[in-house]
Amino acid sequence: MTPVFLLLLLLSVDLIFPVVLCVTRISNFLIYGDIKPNSKRNADPCTATGCKWPKSGSYVYVPVVISSDFTEEESNTIIGGLVSFHQSTCIRFVWMTNHVDFLYFFPGTGCWSYLGRQEGGQVISLQKNGCVYINTVQHEVLHALGFHHEHARSDRDSYVNVNLQNVQPGYESNFDKVQTNNLGTPYDFQSVMHYPNNAFSQNGQPTITAKSDPNLVLGGAAQMSSNDIARVNRLYQC
Repeated sequence: MTPVFLLLLLLSVDLIFPVVLCVTRISNFLIYGDIKPNSKRNADPCTATGCKWPKSGSYVYVPVVISSDFTEEESNTIIGGLVSFHQSTCIRFVWMTNHVDFLYFFPGTGCWSYLGRQEGGQVISLQKNGCVYINTVQHEVLHALGFHHEHARSDRDSYVNVNLQNVQPGYESNFDKVQTNNLGTPYDFQSVMHYPNNAFSQNGQPTITAKSDPNLVLGGAAQMSSNDIARVNRLYQC
């Protein structure tokens, strides 16, 4: 158990640093439902061109700030989601002090984040009464580490059917494929990054189904899968 791991476990809500970010100016436009686009970077994988977090020795240290607008229980849930990465990867979350790049968790509208490390402080929105859960924290943090949704994988057509006829008009782009680096890991129906069957459905019918079993329930992961963890470790060479 590393000192950083112990530090996060012991910190209380009273020790959460306040920070001022201009979150009210953020656009409402999202891609893939929960990824905030960056005008300096598109939605394609960016881990080969600068959006990975730097590694120092054996660990990747990611500074964080948690808004004091969260309750103590909500803050502890967020910390629990962060600490879960310590248990199985080389990612280590530390409190932001004088760092230039960091993650700022705040209770915004909806659940969303940016794809990969951004320059300067970047926000992760976890709406109260809907987004403050361990699996949601893991999902949005994986985006911030550079990972896309599972259904957007470059090889997804071999494993799932996307039923665009059931998708709400104007939301079809949420099902676009991306030229992802799949890191030698298999398509994972149990990934915490997988869309549910009825995501963005306009008629209650499934928008995404498994080819092997159309009745397979997707998008119900309560926590990161072994494949989610393996991808973090392979990308960051843990």
